[in-house]
This record gives sequence, C-alpha cells and structure tokens, in this order.
Amino acid sequence: MTVFGHSGAGVGFLAGKQVFPVNYEAEVCRRLLEASHSNDLTLALECIADPFVDVNFVGDVCLKVRKAEVVTHAELPNEVRIIYEEFKTDVTALFLAAHNGNVALVRKLLSTGADVNHKLFRGFPTTSAVREGHLEILEMLVKAGSSQQACEEALLEASCHGHARIVEVLMGSDLIRPRIAIHAFFTACCRGYVNVVDTLLKLGVTVDATNRVLLQSSKPSLHTNVDCTALVAAIVSRQVSVVRLLLEAGAKTDGPVQLGAWSWDAASGEEFRVGAGLADPYAITWCAVEYFEATGTILQMLLQRLDSCTSHSGRTLLHHAILCGNAGAVSVLLKCGAYVESPVKTTRNIEFRPIHMAARRGFSSVLKCLIDFGCDLDARTDTGDTALMISARFKSEDCLKVLTRAGADFGLVNVAGESAISIAASNRWKLSFQGAVLEVIQSGKVPKSSNTSVFSPLLFVARSRDLLSLKALVGRGEIDLDSQDEQGFSAVMITAAEGHVEGFRLLVYAGANVKLQNKSGETAVTLCVLNPNRDRFEKVLLDFALEQGSRNAAGFYALHCAARCGDLDAVKLLTTRGYDVNMSNGDGYTPLMLAAREGHGRSCEFLISCGARCDMKNAMGETALSLARKMQKNEAERVILDELARKLVLTGAQVKKHIKGGKGSPHMKILTMVEAAGILRWGKSSRRNVVCQEAEVGPSLRFQKMRQRKGDAELPGIFRVITAKNKEVHFVCEGGSEMAALWVRGIKLVTREAIFR
Repeated sequence: MTVFGHSGAGVGFLAGKQVFPVNYEAEVCRRLLEASHSNDLTLALECIADPFVDVNFVGDVCLKVRKAEVVTHAELPNEVRIIYEEFKTDVTALFLAAHNGNVALVRKLLSTGADVNHKLFRGFPTTSAVREGHLEILEMLVKAGSSQQACEEALLEASCHGHARIVEVLMGSDLIRPRIAIHAFFTACCRGYVNVVDTLLKLGVTVDATNRVLLQSSKPSLHTNVDCTALVAAIVSRQVSVVRLLLEAGAKTDGPVQLGAWSWDAASGEEFRVGAGLADPYAITWCAVEYFEATGTILQMLLQRLDSCTSHSGRTLLHHAILCGNAGAVSVLLKCGAYVESPVKTTRNIEFRPIHMAARRGFSSVLKCLIDFGCDLDARTDTGDTALMISARFKSEDCLKVLTRAGADFGLVNVAGESAISIAASNRWKLSFQGAVLEVIQSGKVPKSSNTSVFSPLLFVARSRDLLSLKALVGRGEIDLDSQDEQGFSAVMITAAEGHVEGFRLLVYAGANVKLQNKSGETAVTLCVLNPNRDRFEKVLLDFALEQGSRNAAGFYALHCAARCGDLDAVKLLTTRGYDVNMSNGDGYTPLMLAAREGHGRSCEFLISCGARCDMKNAMGETALSLARKMQKNEAERVILDELARKLVLTGAQVKKHIKGGKGSPHMKILTMVEAAGILRWGKSSRRNVVCQEAEVGPSLRFQKMRQRKGDAELPGIFRVITAKNKEVHFVCEGGSEMAALWVRGIKLVTREAIFR
C-alpha cells in the first residue's frame, strides 16, 4: 500500500508543502527486521500484528556471525579457532531470530507463516540456529517442516562446530542422506570432535567409509582434497582421540594410502621429493610417520596392530622416518622394536644404513636419536664411507658435531683412501669442518682417532691456531704432546712454523719436547729462527728457561738469547745458574758477541765481569769488537775496547823502548802495568816503575826530530807516556796504530782506576 507524506505543517490540506509517496509495507517489514536483529521482542510482535507486514521479507543488516576455522600446527593436532566476522548480508526475520536464539519470536514467526526453508546467502534458518548452537530452536524448525537440504546443511554446520546433540537431532529427522552424514563424519574427524564422531558412529555411519575431504597440514605442507578413509583423515589432522575411537570401532588399517611426498630409485636408493600425494601408495603406518604427531601416540597405536618391519621398495618404516627428518618418529619406532642397523636394500646391492641416511640428509636430531639407541658410529657403506665422512661430504656441520661428541672415529679412511678431514678439504669445506670440531673440543670432548697419522686432535688444533682448543687438549692426560705426523712435525713444531706464539708458549710450558726433529732435521727451535717473529719465540723459551731452570731445549741457548735481547736481569740469573758465558751457539756466536752485535753495553760489561772472553772468534772470523763496530758508536764497543785494553796492559807484551828521547837505539822490554798501584813497569828499578801522567798515540815533535834522520820517526805502533816526574818515554808495539791506541787506552784506564780506587 502506498501512502503520501508531507514535510512541515500548514493551513489546509497539503497547503504549500511538498508531497511524497511512502511504501508502508516495506517500512513495517524493515522495522520487523530491525526488531528481530536487536532482539526487541515487543517491537517485533507489534510489527507482526500489522496486517501489512510480510514475515518473509528479505533485507540486509550488518550481522556478526560465528566462524570455526582450522589452524594447523607442526606435529600438533589441528586446532579449531572460533572467530566472529561482521558483514552486511541478506536476512529474514526468522533467520535473525534463529541466529539470536529468540525462542518466543521464532515460535511467533512460524505461527504467522514464516518460511522455514527460505535459503539466503548465509544458509537456512536451521543453519543459523546450528551455527550459534541453539538446539531448541533447531528442533522447532525441524518440526516446522525443514527441508532435506536445510537439515543436511545444518548437519554439516554442526560437524564444523562440534555440536554432538544437534547432530543427533538432525540424524533423527530421517532427512539426512548417507553421503552427507559421511561428509559430516569426516569433518568431525579432521577437527577432533570425538563426541560428534562417536554420535555418528552410533547412528550408523560406517567407520571405513571413504570420502573426498580437504586435508590440511603444516609439516609436511598439505592443503588438498583427497579420497581417503576417516582414519587417514584423523591421522593427517593428528587427532589422537579420534584415531583411538576409530581403531576401537574397528577401522581397517590395511588399505593403501596415497599421501606420500617422497619417492626413491629402487636401484640406486636415491630419493626424490615429488610433492604430497604424488608418491606411490604406502601403508597407513607410513602415513603416521610422515604426518607424525608430537607425542607419538598415533604411531604407537598403529604399531600395536601392524608390523614396523614391513618393507616398501627396499625400505622399512625406520628409513621413511629418517627420510622425513622426524626424530620423534624414529624414537617411537626404535622403542617399538625397529632394528637400528636395518640396511636399505637396492637392486644394485648399494648398501647404506640408517645412520648414513641421517648424515646425508643432515638431520642431526635423527642422528642423535640413532646414536642413543646404540647404532654403530663407524658403520661403513659399500664404498667404505662412515657417517662422519658423509657429513663432511654433504657439509652438515650439526651432524659433524653430534658424531664428534659421540666418539666417531676420525682416523678411518674409505676405499679411496679418503678420511673425513681430507674429504672436507677437497670439498672446499675445510674452515667449517675445522670450526665444528674445534667447538666440540672446547666443550671438553677429545675427537677419537684410531690412526693419528690420519688425524691427530693435537696436530689438528695446532694447525688451526685456536688457543682455546689447544688449552682444552694439553691438560688432558691421554694427549701425547710429542706425537708427530708423517713428515715428523709435532704440535710445537707446527706452532713455530705457523708463527703461533701463544700456542707455542702453551705447549712449551706443558712439557712439549723442543728437541724432536722432523724428517728434514728441523726442530721447534730452528723453525722459530726462520720465523719473522723469532724474537717473540725466543722470549718464550727464555722465560721458560728462567722460570723452570730448564736446559732441555736442544738448539736453544738461553744465555745467548738473553744477551742478544739485552735482558740484563735474565743474563745475571742465568749466569748464577752456571750457564757458560763463553759457549758458542750453533752459529759460533758467544753471548758476548751477540750482546756486542746488538749494542747492549751493560750486558757486555756484566758478561766480561763473569769471564767472557773478548778475543774469541766465530767461523767467519768475527769477534765481539768487530761485531760491535758494525753498528754506529755504541756503548758495547767502548766496554769491549776497555776490556781488551785493560787485559793488554795487565798481561803485558814485548815492546821496543826508546832511550834518551830517541837518541839511542831502541831495545826490547816487557811492558806491563800493576793494577792495584796503577804503575807502568818495564823493569825492576824505580826508574822503570812509573806513574803515568799522560799517554798518547804517536811520537812527540822532539822525538820526531831525533829519529827523522834514522827514518823511523813515523813507524806505526809508536805511543808515548809522560810520567808523574814529567819524563817522556816512547814505545813501539807490534800491531800498528790500533794496538798503540789500545796500549794508550789501557794505561789511562788502569791509572785512572788506581787513582779513584
């Protein structure tokens, strides 16, 4: 019915006002929807009482609807998560009343002719009632003549939300076809609604019925429609309670399942990932392994009914669990009696075991599980590879660590003569291999090696230059610090050759033998000398000699090193311990020569005071003085010259003495000095025992004039002294001007010392 309305007030009918038509029927129907939506029973009843209302009117409202969505978890049961969505959708008053659970309004609407089978976008009124769990309203709607389609849709909705009592009511309506009941049954199985599954079984649904159902899993990834049994659907969904119920109800377990993602070559044993559902069919236990549930309960229930050792294309269930990388499944199978050494059988007789599979696939957790159950760590493949070698070949750092900690043998080689470490090197994986093994060593575990020529933990660590790992090894009693490789290198030799000073220090102080020679005749000491860090290495040996009082370092001369370094305190300490100050090292140098060469005057002075000889020569004819003179003026040269001069004048030597100021003929005399008195002596009389006031190299002018006619005024080796009585005496020594200078130096030195003594 159309009526007319106007805006505002006026005088007379429609005077001066705008007139517009109003659809009263639509308006009252709209008010009915709004009242039903807001659950306002009074207003709704008023609208229903209006003769112009249409109780089946369809309008749109913003509706908040319950939704049950499936969330998958790795190795955990699929979870049903309830969320609420709000959106604008077409509704009827009956749909809204059923949604809100308003029993009185539903009853009134049904009594006034509301259509119970009016289907909207969100389903029938029965669907709306079931979705929100309103059992009483559902019963009213069914009695009011809900159609088969409405009841079947409601049943599917009830299976999604887990309403067992509603399922029972709907199944009792005799309007549900078997295939719909089966579909609801599968939905409940996937979602873990045990009460719904139990209800449907009791109401006649066949436990072994098959259906096409959406299966979902996050590990392994699966989201596809599959034809399967309810038991398979429950296993993939990891619903433990449902699986138990189905097995108790007699569900068959002998049918093939086509959900596998792995295939393999029966000849070579090589595996291929083909994608979920694309592999050859397998037994249901294999499905339970691939879609393993974290507690292992499902797999255990199946293994109570089926044999775990049944093979499929040359493999057992244990091999499949390893291939899937599932340590939990491996553990369950081994606990249930699976053979930990069960070999993979191929048509080419290629042989490998579970431990080899785990190492090749890089599954360290699976590997640890196999080890815990006592597998042979050093089992070999047909090519002689061990799991350790396979880990190195396939660059699996975690597996390498697990095997090392467990005690796998690094000393083994395969039929090609390769070891784990050589495989890593040829595979360009040396640094990662080294890092993994060092980490295990630092944790306190020493890698096992039955053949140290193939692999020695100590030599391996020495070459790695890792001080922490070296410290972890040297303190252990079972480690032989002096073990040598095929070339005769020991750990201390390696640190010396590699320039690893701190590692060298650690080994020396731990007692490593630096006398050992390699096949080239080299020792740790000689290798130190060749290193650019020679000084630092020698300092280590020197410190060790000082602290331990050790003279066991063949080829290392502690006193020589201290002298060369100018370490006066060390020189003093070593001399008190009886070190020979005149011993030559391997190159013919004495401590004094080395100190002189480096210009260490104080060390030279102390060594001389301890009896070091200044006249010794090395193979090249060098003396301490000649070595000191190779540097620019330094204290060492002065000290050595003083000692040579002092020794010369105190020992004495034959010289020619001129008389009468050069007038007479010179004659030979033994010239010497008395140290305590500072007296120069060339005879017994007092005139021949004088105290020198001055000494100079070369003749005086007067002497030159006297001897010029005889041609010997400028002879090399002339020196003169002036006595305390101001008498001038000339001498000529052998050795030329250099020896004359030494005589002069000695005379002055001894005289001065006597005066100030």
